[in-house]
Amino acid sequence: MAHVTFKGGVFPHKRKRFTREKVLEEYFPKGDLVYPLLQHVGGMAVPVVSPGERVLEGQLIAKASGDISAPVHASVSGTVKAVEPRMTVSGKMIPSIVVENDGQYEKISAPEMRPWQEMEAGEKLRRIREAGIVGMGGAGFPTHIKLAVQNPKKIKYVIVNGTECEPYMTGDYRRMVEEPEKLVEGLEIVLSLFERAVGVLALEDNKRDAITALQLAVRKESRMEIRVFETKYPQGAERMLIYSVTGMEIDSTRLPADAGCIVLNVETVCAVRRALAEGLPLTQRALTVTGKALKNPKNLLVRLGTSFAELPDAAGGFLKEPKKFVCGGPMRGTALPDLNVPVEKTSAGLLCMSKDYVFKPSACIRCGACAEVCPIHLLPARLSELAVEEKEEEFRRMHGMECLGCGSCSYVCPARKALAPSIQGMRRKLLAQGKR
Repeated sequence: MAHVTFKGGVFPHKRKRFTREKVLEEYFPKGDLVYPLLQHVGGMAVPVVSPGERVLEGQLIAKASGDISAPVHASVSGTVKAVEPRMTVSGKMIPSIVVENDGQYEKISAPEMRPWQEMEAGEKLRRIREAGIVGMGGAGFPTHIKLAVQNPKKIKYVIVNGTECEPYMTGDYRRMVEEPEKLVEGLEIVLSLFERAVGVLALEDNKRDAITALQLAVRKESRMEIRVFETKYPQGAERMLIYSVTGMEIDSTRLPADAGCIVLNVETVCAVRRALAEGLPLTQRALTVTGKALKNPKNLLVRLGTSFAELPDAAGGFLKEPKKFVCGGPMRGTALPDLNVPVEKTSAGLLCMSKDYVFKPSACIRCGACAEVCPIHLLPARLSELAVEEKEEEFRRMHGMECLGCGSCSYVCPARKALAPSIQGMRRKLLAQGKR
């Protein structure tokens, strides 16, 4: 029986059948690896290698530039070809380190480490920072900053976001099914930083195999529980998940810690375990390569820096001519005009579509459907009008800055208006001006 959840939201076709039963397969890149120096919120990483230098898998190649920043590590062995701007998923040219893969995958020596159970909190946070771990669900916020709260005793819940509500994506699901013990150990590590917190593994009710696997994995864990929620989008949005677990609402001016919560993605928690239990930096991630244009969609373990252009062949090649590529899922993903961009820490998948649905918008009919599904209880139609008319102050007065950008409003709009993109465009503009 699913727990009560937030009001609003939508029920898009999940399309997870393409890959939900496909086990994670390790993919070995063939071409050059490109490592953007900005794969996170905060300051850009600073290169510590030069062209012509040989690097090893796991080696630090760019250091953090400040507290809110994250280092970058090589995911293969090879030679640094260049440090130059390269196109990224964001569509921006970002300074990057380009490494020619030598195909040997020679690793750096494993560091000497004490068991994580013997480490002090400060050492754990330092190792998480040195491993370059950021929020891998898409936010990209440095994990060591998220965990370094002022008063750890006020944290009541550490929530592992296993909902994976975005259609098509199944990488988190496969992690939970295939490696539940490792996920639980990762959560145990995080809980060791918060002595009064309970660990909550949050899943949607369509993930029965993952629920069963995790129930077995936590049966001896007194500080962990599993919560199952209705399969609904955007169940995995941080603010929605906090409400579903605790009943508390927070707005964009408050942090999850203000509600006594820490929220982490499945991949992030697994990366924490690798860093503390094995001494490994963040160099790979689970990634779903899917869509009707592919012959054999798959879940892959992909080294960071791998070109997206290589991944369709890893999924059997194209069954139909692809009409559109999306990094991530169809609701919040980013359309890719070109696949020659690298996999980053926040890349959850590649969607290869056999059709590109382009609709001609018509006039708003004032049906109110967008307001009904908005999980933040906004008026998207009006906010979109204000955004188009560039009425900044009225947009702020109507709480436009609270928009999650989930796209639920655009999904249900019978007039096919691009509500969410216009609202998010205005929101980004105001944030760039320092306005909230």
